[in-house]
Amino acid sequence: MSRRTPRLPSWLPIDPYILALLGTVALAALLPASGRAAEVAGGASTGAVALLFFLYGARLSTREALDGLRHWRLHVTVLAATFVVFPLLGLAARGLQPAVLTPELYSGLLFLCLVPSTIQSSIAFTSMARGNVPAAICAGSFSSLAGIVLTPLLAALLLGGTAGGFSADSLLRIVLQLLVPFLAGQLLRRWVARFLVRHKKVLGYVDRGSILLVVYTAFSEGMTAGVWQQVTPVRLGALLAVEAVLLAAMLTLTWFGAKRLGFGRADRIAIQFAGSKKSLAAGLPMATVLFGAQASLAVLPLMLFHQMQLMVCAVIAKRRSHDPDRTVPAVRTGTRASTALQTR
Repeated sequence: MSRRTPRLPSWLPIDPYILALLGTVALAALLPASGRAAEVAGGASTGAVALLFFLYGARLSTREALDGLRHWRLHVTVLAATFVVFPLLGLAARGLQPAVLTPELYSGLLFLCLVPSTIQSSIAFTSMARGNVPAAICAGSFSSLAGIVLTPLLAALLLGGTAGGFSADSLLRIVLQLLVPFLAGQLLRRWVARFLVRHKKVLGYVDRGSILLVVYTAFSEGMTAGVWQQVTPVRLGALLAVEAVLLAAMLTLTWFGAKRLGFGRADRIAIQFAGSKKSLAAGLPMATVLFGAQASLAVLPLMLFHQMQLMVCAVIAKRRSHDPDRTVPAVRTGTRASTALQTR
């Protein structure tokens, strides 16, 4: 019986949404919001962040995540890769500043290491590589749920004063803009889930449009504050090189680490793709809350890493799909887990 799987990003040199993000950055550079316009954009951006996390909460079924507990070893492995190994590698890169990375770029790199995994692209690449798709769905859901709490806490612990000091006011903004809307979405899910499914395409545009607004506001603040004068082509090239090493390290550790832990090939594929990814959709709005006026530099490493992971993982997934000893796990068509796809 055939089953529908999430589509992979088109194999283009650059993901179309990244082009939209770059266009938004260019617009902010040429026409940054200032004065009254900046106040309006800031208010709209705050509302957009709250809307995004409400939609995340309404879409994400806690029951689907709990249904996957029987495969708990795999999920613990992915969570460890996302929230333990990634941050440790980020901390190991601290010695690269200021010679290789500026303190601001390093803060963005470390924040990237704290962001939860993706859902949609992890599932898509796992499916293409003939891996354990249900496990990838549940692992992505677990990571997203955990990231709502763990990412701000880890940022407060590891970034400290760099990310704005994490005063009581900062923590209050995190609760009001991220946690409260997410919990509201979870509580109202039973009443709004069908509406979200019926209007999935339109709400996908709302998601992406909201993120573009958040990016425009953050980069406008950066332009008016002059923070972009700190980024030179040499620093940008160094950042790309560091991120390439980071991605290669995580792809290697998740693949061979899962093998060492005794996982089968299909599970190793799911672990590699879910454990090496970072969510742009979750990370961008979080950064605006955590970093304030410095958000434009903080999100740059995440934007670059997102494009890099798509290109590299597309090549890996294609090669894995042609491996002669691949195994295809059974997937129950029509189950709740098979429909738990988020736009991330």
